[in-house]
Amino acid sequence: MTKVLSPGQMTAVESGGKNILVANIKGEHFAIGNVCTHRGCKLSNGTLTGDNVVCPCHGSTFNVKTGAVVKGPAQNPEPAYKVKIEGDSLTVLT
Repeated sequence: MTKVLSPGQMTAVESGGKNILVANIKGEHFAIGNVCTHRGCKLSNGTLTGDNVVCPCHGSTFNVKTGAVVKGPAQNPEPAYKVKIEGDSLTVLT
């Protein structure tokens, strides 16, 4: 469980033994894998731009809402997870 984020913020969380990126896009929370499918860098160290997160290592870009690759060199998408909000806390459902 982690605190609800403000719009435009992202953070890394562990849930079910998985490293997950949680981001608030325009007031709605989304969760995808936090380990870049290209070289294993942490997406939470990257940049959140609109609906996308850019990996800090090689610039692969993923859609935070779906996990889809927007721009390579990554070819495989990130897994996407549901987020449950209760009060000011959120839980990623893995």
